[in-house]
Amino acid sequence: MAAATTMTREERMATESIGKLMVSMTVPAILAQIINVLYSVIDRIYIGLMAGVGANALTGVGVTFCITMFISAFSAFISNGAAPLAAIWLGKGDREHAEKILGNSVAFLLICTAVLMVFFYAFQRPLLYMFGASDATIGYATDYLSIYLSGTLFVELALGLNAFIICQSRSKTAMISVLIGAIANIVLDPVFIFGLHMGVKGAAAATVISQGLSAAWVLAFLFGRKSSLKIRRDCMRIDFSILGSVFSLGVSPFIMSATESFISIVLNHGLQVYGGDMHVGSLTIMQSIMQLFSAPLNGFTQGLAPIVSYNYGAGNFGRVKRLYGWLIGVCFGFRFLTTATVMLFPRFYAGFFTNEAELVILTGQVMPVFMAGMLVFGLQNGIQPTFLALGQAKVSLFIAVMRKIILLIPLALILPHFIGVMGVYYAEPISDTISAATATVLFMLNIKKILSKEALSKIR
Repeated sequence: MAAATTMTREERMATESIGKLMVSMTVPAILAQIINVLYSVIDRIYIGLMAGVGANALTGVGVTFCITMFISAFSAFISNGAAPLAAIWLGKGDREHAEKILGNSVAFLLICTAVLMVFFYAFQRPLLYMFGASDATIGYATDYLSIYLSGTLFVELALGLNAFIICQSRSKTAMISVLIGAIANIVLDPVFIFGLHMGVKGAAAATVISQGLSAAWVLAFLFGRKSSLKIRRDCMRIDFSILGSVFSLGVSPFIMSATESFISIVLNHGLQVYGGDMHVGSLTIMQSIMQLFSAPLNGFTQGLAPIVSYNYGAGNFGRVKRLYGWLIGVCFGFRFLTTATVMLFPRFYAGFFTNEAELVILTGQVMPVFMAGMLVFGLQNGIQPTFLALGQAKVSLFIAVMRKIILLIPLALILPHFIGVMGVYYAEPISDTISAATATVLFMLNIKKILSKEALSKIR
């Protein structure tokens, strides 16, 4: 009975009406992503409101995001590389191979956890100075990071494995795992920060406990009887052919996440050199706002991508076309409208993160410039996950590398030499616009060839 129910639940991705399926799969994923972003955003809001030290504390914690984003990037190998592959193999009807992908993913995340914890505990202080910390903010940065690193395993498992729940057509279950952690974080943050007078250490402790609860939920489901893909010890034996396929598809989202960390390093350093702590603080606020408005898009693509992958694996190319039409259209429209709102009312949004007038004024001045490229970036937000869902690793990788490494980092290093600190802010919209245009052209040139039996047969 359980197996039949599972089969029906998965097969609905190929048979149910697209509108009904989209709602059932994407709404829980959207809510999960919005809730998930509250982990860091709520931390920043509370930290920014700390009496007398809010600006320095916010800037210090902001510097640590270079490291925390890099840590979470390794989960992207799994959530965006392994999970789509598992969905494709489920579409092909091979559950055993999908389960091997899950087992190897767990083993990979355990190895990553050990390596990352040792490295960052050993070198955190010099790295934080390199990433933009000053003598006024380094104490807050090390206080936060030292505690956060103790929860590295929870971060990797919660973020990396939740996608395997979604690819079983169980978006609501996946949403609950995020909801548990977010509610815990919202409750514990003020208790630890203000009630127990732990400051930024309290914010980090609340995050670790919250991520631990989310990870426990994910593991309980994937080990339990309701999961059609189970974590099995015999599937955790490293198979380099499987990991090779996972890495080839996951390297694009990994680079997107990991280079986000390196970009923060470059931007923070440039803002510190040409501006100062206040400019670094403005970046923390703007990245928080971008993260907040990216959450619904991430949830929408995360919920819809497994449906695309399953139907692609089953050879339902007509259905795939309708699905990616929705994916790209919704991403573009949502990104355009939210970005326009932020550009029109920048000080309003900045005021949520700090009560210091000087920082609000500065952020209000630079935010319309920094955000301008997001008006068209929704095209890439829809196209990139479509390529990933269709198993197209190379083109997805090129798009990721182009925006972050070829464009943004060089522009952020070069432009300030000519126009000062504003050059750091202008680098973002220039790279976003060029990258979105390139992604659109590549999609139009390649999609017809991708939707063929020949291309599908090459997926391993």
